[in-house]
Amino acid sequence: MKYYDVIVVGSGPSGAMAAYEAAKNGHSVAILEKETLPRYKTCGGGLVYRGRKMLPFDISSVVDCEFQSVEVAFNNHPYRFESTRPYPIVSMVMRDKFDQFLVQKAKERGVSVLEDCQLLDIDFSTPLILTTSKGLIQTRYVIAADGVFSPTAKMAGWKEDRNLIPALEYEVEVDQASFDLLAKSVRFDVDVIPNGYGWCFPKGNHLSIGVGIFKKRKVNMKAYYLEYLQSLGISEVIKEEAHGYQIPISPRSGSLARKGIFLTGDAAGLADPLTAEGISNAILSGTLAGKTISEYFDLPTEAMERYQTALEKDLLPGLKTAQFASKLFYNNKNIRNLLLDQYGQAGCEILVGIFSGERHYPTQLRKKIMGFIKSRMVGTALK
Repeated sequence: MKYYDVIVVGSGPSGAMAAYEAAKNGHSVAILEKETLPRYKTCGGGLVYRGRKMLPFDISSVVDCEFQSVEVAFNNHPYRFESTRPYPIVSMVMRDKFDQFLVQKAKERGVSVLEDCQLLDIDFSTPLILTTSKGLIQTRYVIAADGVFSPTAKMAGWKEDRNLIPALEYEVEVDQASFDLLAKSVRFDVDVIPNGYGWCFPKGNHLSIGVGIFKKRKVNMKAYYLEYLQSLGISEVIKEEAHGYQIPISPRSGSLARKGIFLTGDAAGLADPLTAEGISNAILSGTLAGKTISEYFDLPTEAMERYQTALEKDLLPGLKTAQFASKLFYNNKNIRNLLLDQYGQAGCEILVGIFSGERHYPTQLRKKIMGFIKSRMVGTALK
């Protein structure tokens, strides 16, 4: 029976970085990947500067293009805001190349990669015994980085209590005139779909265009996608490939580490509830899990507690604030538009500041917004 100190299930950004960090003190680490690498991964592929700064190595070779400006517009409203920085706010990557690059960095630290190997069952003895499609493996720790539907989390007993939202994305080849027009910036178009937004991300030779909805309801997402294409001024679609997926915009309840299993990225439910951006939090959570296990390898209880504490310090409070902002932003347009009238550009700067890692979500956001609403209500009454 094979033995590894740490098994990482999944080879996305959270898994690759978890393996990279777990291996740094000489621990034996293996990544289990059910597919053969490189593999396509459904994702807009927008790596925000916050996430890029977390990586301890240069990724320029797998970046398609970089954007120092972000545009946010609102359907059927005059609102349009733009924020610029002297560095790439968003770097566009194709996930097959990007993920493979991160995995290669982990391999350079001695990490083994077991491809076409699926986790089938976990025996929670000491050490853990994993049943895989390629035989049994013993390990001290498992890092679950196996995506939104995480079979590992289910095997470990976590209940499904996250908020999952649907998104529909297309990789689109368009006529040259349309591409030249849209390739100049990253854009988010709010309200092109009810309770959600559309995005247009330029890549090296095509566009990633999609729509996502932040409230559970039945809608014809393809119809809204087609309307969005028209609003972008695209006159000719040469080729398009559709990908539908779910995004978890709320964490699983309770501790995200138990029984020697550490949940990271989408498996934990760590995408941003306001923007649905998930790569940077995947990188962060994977890094934290790998570091914690490496540093407290012989103290499993403390390792799990330390990981949860790190998440509660560096990540979970911001997600809670973003959940409040998301509900207001997408579900209460009247209040949102009042805020945009007065603070729209400032809000865009805050959002880009979060993308860039310059700042966190304001801890007193709920209090400040409720104060603003009360002041407007009093002002209206006095008139």
